[in-house]
Amino acid sequence: MLEKLPASVGQALHHRRAGLEALLTASLDATHGPGLIKLSSPAFVDNSPIPVRFTADGEGFSPPLEWCNVPPEASSLALIVEDADSPTSEPLVHAIVVDIDPRTRALLEGEIASERADMALGIGRNSYLRRAWLPPDPPPGHGVHRYAFQLFALMHGEPFSSAPGRSELARAIRERAVASGCLTGTYERLPESGRLARRPEHINS
Repeated sequence: MLEKLPASVGQALHHRRAGLEALLTASLDATHGPGLIKLSSPAFVDNSPIPVRFTADGEGFSPPLEWCNVPPEASSLALIVEDADSPTSEPLVHAIVVDIDPRTRALLEGEIASERADMALGIGRNSYLRRAWLPPDPPPGHGVHRYAFQLFALMHGEPFSSAPGRSELARAIRERAVASGCLTGTYERLPESGRLARRPEHINS
């Protein structure tokens, strides 16, 4: 959707970014324990480019995810995908999934699909207020964007609403998180054409 935005707009906003410190993982402190979930993807490695098929320039599928080291005391898992480099005060939310069975160890490609009545996952609202996966779609010329896939192990607590947003999930994380894991993928559009720039280098936080 943003591929037709003039590159001059993205360049003008180059230094305006939400920041890594605004991600939900940054809200956890030592009181939540040292638990670390190992989160990965068969499609890309940490701090490397997300393949085009999982973005707005491709098919737009949600990427496959895998994890381990979930604490035995966890009653559910919750996932949020945020763009740390969106030109907004808070990171742009690309997906929220709650009430994942703690015995689950993966999400398949395209499993965070769309707001269908038969959807088995507990899909929350992205920043466009849709219960769906919002593919990476950075403005041309804005530079590399870092997309943080954050998985949280939660203890028992108040049930989520039918379509939780970022603030509801943030509250549950502050109150009930016992472990977390993060996987970061990058994506960029070249200012010359609005097309993908594939950068081999990692983005340092």
